[in-house]
Formats: sequence, C-alpha cells, structure tokens
Amino acid sequence: MSLSIGIVGLPNVGKSTLFNALTKKTVEASNYPFCTIDPSVGVVEVPDVRVQRLSELSHSKKTIPAIVEFVDIAGLVKGASEGEGLGNQFLANIREVDAIAQVVRVFEDEDITHVHGAVDPMHDIDIINLELILADTQTVTKRLATVEKDIRGGNKDAVILKDALTKILTMLEEGKLARATLLDEKELEQVKWLHLLTMKPFLYVLNKKSNGFNIHEHDDSRSDALKRFLEDAGAYWVEVDAGVENELKDFGSDESMEFRRELGVIESGVDELIRKGYALLGLVSFFTTGEDETRAWTIKRGDTAPTAAGVIHTDFKDKFIRAETVFWEDLITAGSWTEAKAQGKVRAEGKEYIVKDGDVMEFRHS
Repeated sequence: MSLSIGIVGLPNVGKSTLFNALTKKTVEASNYPFCTIDPSVGVVEVPDVRVQRLSELSHSKKTIPAIVEFVDIAGLVKGASEGEGLGNQFLANIREVDAIAQVVRVFEDEDITHVHGAVDPMHDIDIINLELILADTQTVTKRLATVEKDIRGGNKDAVILKDALTKILTMLEEGKLARATLLDEKELEQVKWLHLLTMKPFLYVLNKKSNGFNIHEHDDSRSDALKRFLEDAGAYWVEVDAGVENELKDFGSDESMEFRRELGVIESGVDELIRKGYALLGLVSFFTTGEDETRAWTIKRGDTAPTAAGVIHTDFKDKFIRAETVFWEDLITAGSWTEAKAQGKVRAEGKEYIVKDGDVMEFRHS
C-alpha cells in the first residue's frame, strides 16, 4: 500500500528545506518495487521501535519498516486557483496526493523575507486554504451544472451526488473546508471521484527556529489566533525546525545527538511528522517476523485479517483460513513464538477479526 502526503506552503516558509530533511529517511527502493522513482517524491520509513525490537528477537537477516511517501509540491501564491504563479501545476499535483501537510512559518528572521512582508501564521493558512476552497468551488459548480442531465436520464446515484454537492457548495461558500460537510456513506462514495482538495485530511507543520523568536511560543494576537484555529479545527499539527533537521541529515547518530543537545532539540520533529502523517492517513502496522525477515506491513485502520493477508500476497486473502496472532509486546516479553503459545498469548483469529496496530501475525491458508 503506497499512500502519499503532499507538502504545500507559501514561498520562504521552509517547505523545500523540510522535504530535504525528510529525504534522509529515504528507504531502499528495491524493498518497495511499487514506489514511484521521482526526485520530488521522498519514500521514507515510519520510525517504529517495534520493528527493531522484533527483528532483534528473531535475529532477522533483514528489517523492513513501514513507509509513507511525501511529495514536494510546487509552491503556492495568492491567486493559484486562477492560475497565478504555478497555480495550475500546484492544483494538478495536489489532487494526486492522499493528504496535505501544510508548512506554516512561525519564526521571525530579518534575513529571510516573508512573501507578505510580515510573519503571521493564520494569514498564511487563510491564503492557502482559500485557494484550495476556490478551486473546489469551481469543481463543484461545474459538476452541479451537468448532474441534472444524469438525473433526467434516470441515474439514481446522480440524485445522491447532487444532494452531496449542494451541501458541500454551501460549506465552501462559507469559507470552510469541504471535509467539514456532514455526508453519509453513500454521499461520500459519490463525491470521492471528484478528488476535492479540501476533502483531504490536513496536517499543519509549524516550522520554527530553535533559539529564535517563535510566534506560537509567545502570547500575542497572532499566537492566540493560531492556537484557537488548531483547537477549533481539531487539527493534526506538529512542530519542526526544518533548518536544524536538514543540517542533521548528514550527521552520524552521535554527532546528531550532541548537536540536538546544544540546541535543546532532543526529539526529531521530522520523526513526529512522519508518524503523524501515517496516522493522518488512517494507517496502522502489523508485523511478520522470522529469521529471514522482520517487516512492518501497512493496512487501513479497521481492515480484517484476510485483507491484511492480501497485502502480503493476494493468494493469502483468497485462500485465508485463519491468522495466528500475538500482540508485539507479549511476544517480546515471552521471548519466542513457541513460549508465547505456551503462555496462551497466541490466538487463532478468523475472517471477521479486525487487525490491531502492533499485531504480529502468521497466516494459514489452503
């Protein structure tokens, strides 16, 4: 399963710097033959201590983490929805990704010019979101103009689509993202083919500067507005010092840790970004482990055991009998699969079982 997150932002907010920092996590393409080979796509590993712990337990020859793709999308300027700047390219690229990571500059620095003169995170967010809303408004309006013909032709799905589009247009005209619209399953099924930009999940990346003046760390009107927006939207967000993370990408682990200590940046903002991006896409990991290989496999939250088996091989899904399952911590504690079985920690699960994040599985098939 290969899902992607598009990195968007205004000029000079650190978008490209962040993408360069992410590429230090690039995985070996040979392990993921389905991945796109493109300089603007970073196929990065999801930081997950569980994979390493299981690999050590099994003395695996190979350790393969879960992955997620980040796409460096052409910069956005005001008027993109009307084709300003690289607007058309921007909109075309962003339609192809599954989620959006919006980079927002929260640091002040006289040496780095802001495209609008002053640093104001909410102003930047409003510009980007408005351009996406305007683009979606055009898409919805065009489709509404043609859906009546489908309804007259007796297409029952077109009736559902019209109702959904009408609700979405109302939301867009209020300046809100399409994903805030309350739609039922049938309506969601009809509108997903439009690939509306503001139906995608958003992650806000607050690009800060260590030991600098970061707006969200001080009490003023700009900080209050940003915090209120993130809270009211129930938004996913993460703090990253893209400049530091980019500098550290070529350091060894010991050098990197020493540099982090000096700057007071102990935790990697990039790692947190990757993990939150993975969660934003609704993804979870299950594991297989053995002497040859320990691997994290990616599925959607809520997927059943046969679906998980099919990620490994389509035959496993079609000929699924059962899945022997143990939670990763229980396996580590037991010390081996055999001992975990003896302790009653290994369960036999059938076709209805919903795979949990952290399950270690062996599939039985005909």
